Amino acid sequence: MALPLPYLIFIFICIFLPFPTTAQAYNNITLGSFLKAGDSSSSWVSPSKDFAFGFKEIEPGSFLLAIWFNQIPEKTITWCANRDHLVLSGSKVELTTDKGLTLTNSDGLEIWRAKLVSNGSSRGERLSYAAILDTGNFMLATQASAILWQSFDEPTDTLLPTQVLNLGGKLIARFTEKNYSGGRFSFTLLRDGNAALYTTHFPLYNSLNEYYLSYKEVGHQVVFNQSGVLYLVARNGSIVTDMFSNELSEKQVIYQRVILEFDGVLRHYVYKKSSSLTGGGWSIKSFAPDNICTAVIQKTGSGVCGYNSYCKLGNDSKPHCICPPGYTVLDPEDEMSGCFQSFLPQSCDKTTPENNRFDFKVLKDVDWPLSDYEHFQNVSIDWCREVCLADCFCAVGIFRESRDCWKKKLPLTNGKDDGSVGRTAFIKVRISSGFNERQYNRIKKVLTALLATSGSANIVLLGIVVIGFYFFEHRKNPKVSGNYSVRSFSYKELNEATNRFNEELGRGAFGVVYKGFISDQLGTQTPIAVKKLDALSQNADKEFKAEVNSIGHTHHKNLVKLVGFCEEEEHRMLVYEYMSNGTLSDFLYQPPKPTWEKRLRIAQGIARGLFYLHEDCSTQVIHCDIKPQNILLDDDHNARISDFGLAKLLRLDQTQTNTAPRGTRGYVAPEWFKNMPITAKVDVYSFGILLLEIICCQRNVQGENNEEEGVILLTDWAFDCYQMETIDELVKDDTEALNDKKRLERMVKICIWCIQDDPCLRPTTRRVVEMLEGLVQVPEPPCPTSYSTSETT
Repeated sequence: MALPLPYLIFIFICIFLPFPTTAQAYNNITLGSFLKAGDSSSSWVSPSKDFAFGFKEIEPGSFLLAIWFNQIPEKTITWCANRDHLVLSGSKVELTTDKGLTLTNSDGLEIWRAKLVSNGSSRGERLSYAAILDTGNFMLATQASAILWQSFDEPTDTLLPTQVLNLGGKLIARFTEKNYSGGRFSFTLLRDGNAALYTTHFPLYNSLNEYYLSYKEVGHQVVFNQSGVLYLVARNGSIVTDMFSNELSEKQVIYQRVILEFDGVLRHYVYKKSSSLTGGGWSIKSFAPDNICTAVIQKTGSGVCGYNSYCKLGNDSKPHCICPPGYTVLDPEDEMSGCFQSFLPQSCDKTTPENNRFDFKVLKDVDWPLSDYEHFQNVSIDWCREVCLADCFCAVGIFRESRDCWKKKLPLTNGKDDGSVGRTAFIKVRISSGFNERQYNRIKKVLTALLATSGSANIVLLGIVVIGFYFFEHRKNPKVSGNYSVRSFSYKELNEATNRFNEELGRGAFGVVYKGFISDQLGTQTPIAVKKLDALSQNADKEFKAEVNSIGHTHHKNLVKLVGFCEEEEHRMLVYEYMSNGTLSDFLYQPPKPTWEKRLRIAQGIARGLFYLHEDCSTQVIHCDIKPQNILLDDDHNARISDFGLAKLLRLDQTQTNTAPRGTRGYVAPEWFKNMPITAKVDVYSFGILLLEIICCQRNVQGENNEEEGVILLTDWAFDCYQMETIDELVKDDTEALNDKKRLERMVKICIWCIQDDPCLRPTTRRVVEMLEGLVQVPEPPCPTSYSTSETT
C-alpha cells in the first residue's frame, strides 16, 4: 500500500540524507585532547549537557569508557567500549591524528581503538575533531564534517532516538544488571531482512535459538525515531512493520531509549525530564516478547534462567529466576546464574538404597521441557512419584492430568512457571538430617577462604573449622542427655512460644496440643505444635519418656518430626513440627470429599510410615493407636503419623510383648482382649480399619458422638458388600472411585486381610505396602470373624 507523501519525506530525511548528528550544534573535541580515568574531570559533555562521554566508575577504582545520560541521577549508560574488561584508574582515552580515538590501560598499552571506516577517509580527508552530540552519538569527523566513525554504528545494548540498526547490526545484552560484559541474548537485523531476538552461545556471542521474529523478510534497517516508534524499514524506504508503536506527545520533555536487557527482553523506556532532579525513574512503554519465560526454548543451553532453576513472570512483567526447593543459587548477585543441589544427591548403590532418605516438594505449573529421559503414559500420580523416588538418576518427576509422567535428569533446563501447562512437579530432596542449608553455606564460605592458604595450613585449619562448627552448633542447640537426640526447651521458652498456651489445636488422651512459633538465629519464625502433657501422674510421666526415646530416633517422611521437649519440674511437654492441614479425621469427614487419588496416596503414606516403624528404624516401634485423629497432613497433604504416646518399644531381638490394652475403640485388635502376645500386627489391624474409612469416607464407629458410645458397623458392611460383589455401595456417588473399580476391589481385599481375627493371617506392613502399590497380587481373603463388633472396653 502506498504511503502518504509526508511520511515518505520524513523517511527520506531520517535515512537517506546525512543524519541530524552532523547538523546539530556541538562542542568540538580537538586533536590531542584526552581523558584519564579517576581524574576529577574525566568526561566530555554534549552542548545541552544531556549526554556525557568518558570514564564511568562501575566499581571502586574500575572504570568503563562509556556514554551516559548526564542529567539524571541514574547516569544510565547507553554505549560502552571494550565492555568485557573494566580499566583501572590512570587509563587514558585520547584523540590523535595518526591513531584516531584510542583507549590505553594504566600500563600504557592500547586495548581498544575506533575503526575509521568512512567515505571521508577514502577521499584522503583526515580526522579533524570529535564531538558528543545531543542525540547521545559520539562521532569522529573530518574538517568538512564527513563522519569517519560514530558510536551509533557500533551499538552495545541500546538504541537512542534517530539511531539506525543496519543489516547485520546487533545489540548484545549485558551479562547482569551491573555487569556490562556481553551476555546471553542478542537483537539482530538478519541478512534475510528479519529482525530477531536470539539466545547466544555465551561467551562466544554467536546466535543460538531464535525466540522473537518480525516475520518480514524485506527489512533493510531498524529505525528508532524521536516519536518513540521502533520500526522496520524496507530498502525502498517503506515501513514494513512497527515493532514498538508508541507515539509520544512529549517529544521535548522526555528522554527515551530502547534496550535489550540482561534478561533477554527488548524494552522501550521513557524518562520525564521534569523529574530528572528528583529521580523520577525510567518507566516501560513497550517490550517484546510478552513472556520471555515461555518464549525461550533451547535445545542446548539452560534457557532464560540458569541450569536447575525456573523462570516466573512477576507482577512487574519482568522474569525472575527461582531455585526449586532444596537448591541454592550459584551466584547470589546473579539470579540467572543457575542453582545447585544443597544436599547430598541420592546414592545409586543398590546395596544401601536411600529411598527413605528422600521426599518430594511439590510445585504446581512448573516444568523443565527437554530435560526428561523417560516418559510414561496412563499412570497415576502416585505411581509417577514412586518411580522417580526409586530412581537415583531422577531429580524431578512431572505429572500431567492426562496421566502422563516424565522423569527429569540434571542439569534441568528451560525451567518455567506456566499456568497453561497443567503439570505438577515433584522436586526430589533429601530429608533433613540436622545439617541445614544455612550451616552448609557458612562452612562453604570458610572453606573457600581456606583455599587461599598453603596446603599444610589447610589440613590443620580444616580440622579446626570442622570441630569448631560441630561444638558451636551443638552449643546453640542443646540436646537431651543420655540417649535422647532432640532439643531441650525450658518452660519459659515454650510459654513465650505459645503466647501463654493461647491457641489450642486439639486434645488427646494424655494432654492438650497448642500452636506456637520459634525463631531461628536469622529471626525466621517457624510454627510448632506443643503437646502439654498432664504429667502429674506416674503413668503419664512414663509415657512421656517412652515417646521422647522413640520419636527422637525416628526420621521418615511419613512421620511427624519431634523438634524437642520440656522436662522441668512438674512440666512435661513435647514439641513437634506443625502440620498445616490438620488431621485426617477432619480431612475425610468434612466437605468437600477428598479425591480418590488423594485418599489412596494418603493411605500409601500411612503404610510406608508404619513399615518404617516396624522394620526400618533402629528400634522397632509399635504405635498401638492408629486412627484418623493421629494422622496429620502437611502442606502437600502428605500423611504424617503422630502421637507416639502409646508406643511400645521392642528391642531388635524381641518380637512380641505383653501389655495392658491400649488404643481406641473401633481400631483395637482382638488380641488385646485375649491375653495374647502383642506384635506389630495390632497396627496392621488398626490400619485395615483406617484404610476402610479412607475408602468410604465414613467412620467405623457410628451412631453416637464418640467411639465409646457408638456402634461398629463399617467392617461388617464392607465384608458383606465384598461377599455379595456389591462393593460399589461402599463408594456410592464417588464417580472417581467407581471408575477405578479394579483398584477399589484391591483396596477392599487388603482391608479384609488386615482385619483378620487371627494375627498370623494378617500381612506384615511390608506386604501391605507392596499390595497397595500393586507390586504383588492380592489373594482372595478369608472371612474375618465378627469379634470387633462385640468387643467391650
